[in-house]
Amino acid sequence: MKKIQSFGRIFLISGILGLCFALAGCGSEREPELSRYDAQFFQLFDTVTSIIGYTKDQETFTAYAQELYDELEIYHQLYDIYEEYPGVSNIKTINDNAGIQPVQVDEKIIDMLEEAVEMYEKTDGRINIAMGSVLSVWHRYREAGTSDPDQAMLPPEEELREAAKHMDITRMIIDREHSTVYLEDPDMSLDVGSVGKGYAVEMVCRKLKEDGLKNALISVGGNVRSIGDKTNGNMWTVGIQNPDLGSSQTYLHRLEIRDMSLVTSGVYQRFYMVNGKQYHHIIHPDLLMPWDMYASVSILCQDSGLADCLSTAVFNMEPEEGMKFIEALEGVEAMWIYPDGTESYSSGFKKYMTGD
Repeated sequence: MKKIQSFGRIFLISGILGLCFALAGCGSEREPELSRYDAQFFQLFDTVTSIIGYTKDQETFTAYAQELYDELEIYHQLYDIYEEYPGVSNIKTINDNAGIQPVQVDEKIIDMLEEAVEMYEKTDGRINIAMGSVLSVWHRYREAGTSDPDQAMLPPEEELREAAKHMDITRMIIDREHSTVYLEDPDMSLDVGSVGKGYAVEMVCRKLKEDGLKNALISVGGNVRSIGDKTNGNMWTVGIQNPDLGSSQTYLHRLEIRDMSLVTSGVYQRFYMVNGKQYHHIIHPDLLMPWDMYASVSILCQDSGLADCLSTAVFNMEPEEGMKFIEALEGVEAMWIYPDGTESYSSGFKKYMTGD
């Protein structure tokens, strides 16, 4: 078991993937019997995980931070599409057995996949974990273009269209009774990047809360989830990153949250350049291309898994459609930033905004 490093003093951690985790340090009074601690680690979900918490002593905090690492590691291995792990049947195992045989998997995979199917249906296919065939093409060209920018190329349309023949999510057969998953199409593959991390964060935070953690803010690659408040009723403060990385204004807005999640999908997160134009990683399921409708979409709601799904799904919706969709969801708010820097908000989003 890997031991994580924790720090007894306040340690400001820079926000990533559109969220200013550091803003959680904005001043507040705290209960005298509780002290603030923080920790971070880098190995899981290919990103930085950070935790700030108020506990009675460092030993208690370190135990919670270690539990966070240990629980996230389980989900990281189960949801991995690239690596194998001894004794673990994961998403890669399912993909490797496409068209061959069902794979018996942990219930944590079944639960996440069923939620992904539900979100596919609710969003009219705007989020589709069965797009692995298409996303792997983009991943290959993006990696090549990043390694050798002078030779960067876009995937040929014919290659994308051929890959798109194998993204029918109805051909993913989930057998909950026997805890198996089977991809009927041998050329089909799953990519759970739009749901897996957020779902894992939500499940782990629920467990930490059940185990007694009352005041914490956790960021896993920018998927931010608060547990309670900072003590004494003071809210956690997080921020929306400016998607214009060339601007001197790093963060556009600060939000105050309690027992909520904030997740952003943006064009600045993973991208590469082809002939001077930026191509980001969010691939529209109909166009099979990144599109330029938004610079970022941020979702605010209690459930981190839902926020993760919605940030991708709404990014792939027309503005009127996305607004109507969000307004119909209870307890969900959204903010859209357009390429020209203009912004729009769902009806309840601004009530979480504090002085900028």
